[in-house]
Amino acid sequence: MDKKITCYLDCTSPYSYHAFSYLQKNAAALADLGVEVEFTPVFLGGINVGSGNKPPWTLPAKAEYAKYDGKRAQEYFGNQFEVPPWFPILSLLPQRALTYVKKSTPKSDYEAAYLACLETMWKRQLDISKPEHLATALRRVFLEGKVQEILTEASNPKIKAELTAVTEKVVKEQGAFGCPWFWVKNAQGQEEPFFGSDRFHYMWRYLGLPFEDIKLKSRI
Repeated sequence: MDKKITCYLDCTSPYSYHAFSYLQKNAAALADLGVEVEFTPVFLGGINVGSGNKPPWTLPAKAEYAKYDGKRAQEYFGNQFEVPPWFPILSLLPQRALTYVKKSTPKSDYEAAYLACLETMWKRQLDISKPEHLATALRRVFLEGKVQEILTEASNPKIKAELTAVTEKVVKEQGAFGCPWFWVKNAQGQEEPFFGSDRFHYMWRYLGLPFEDIKLKSRI
């Protein structure tokens, strides 16, 4: 495949959840159209610090708007949940764990584990920054021995360094300032960034994919 979407996600971002579920829903169509999709863990806290960005909840106007936008996104993507009272989390543990899972398991298991982490946090309302709750998420995909291996390897200095390096790369080389962040290569070998879970129509146009754009229907 010569077209590729690299999707950088963090479990603490609800819009990462929306983006992941949307791309998974369209995985077969994208593969048929010759588009490779790769999901890559990053640390959103590091992206915010590195780019100078501030989370929406730290700015009163953005926090107020987020109450509306969040519900609209849930309705659009079909992911219904309440924002947990302990949100946001320090997401280093799950992101490191997923970094290891990506290296040590087949693509299908890795993507199933990412979905399990997202659903456990947002739908089941468990704080996956805590080892016992992350283990609950991972058990939906792996046997107990593998779960314990993943939790152990999440503390491996090499895995920690890998997550840090990827996070720094997307900030310094791609200009990332939040999640979900996409780095997209088209058939001509050109590459551009896209940000957010509401820019897929821009992305499809850039990739030259056939799609139905947003259209109004007259009552006439």
